[in-house]
Amino acid sequence: MAVDSERKGDVMAALLSVDERREHFAHCVQLFGGTTAFSRRLGIDERAIRRFINGERPIGDGLLEDTAKALRLLIAEASAAEGQIAGALSASRTDPS
Repeated sequence: MAVDSERKGDVMAALLSVDERREHFAHCVQLFGGTTAFSRRLGIDERAIRRFINGERPIGDGLLEDTAKALRLLIAEASAAEGQIAGALSASRTDPS
């Protein structure tokens, strides 16, 4: 299944125009909470990220692949956190006190 999503990512990257790629990258940066959070997560200088978003530097396939990988990790972390919240809420609803 991971191979399928990687292939879809490759196809998507190939089909996006330069502007669409830049806009999509900027959207992904926002999903992480902005430039600073994205910079920390991927270990990329904030200035470089802004240059990618502003179109001053081209967004290569490697950067998109790293972004997709980081998004998958974020999904896993968010799912685990959601599971803990759901478990705690479920336990509190069945607690007779």
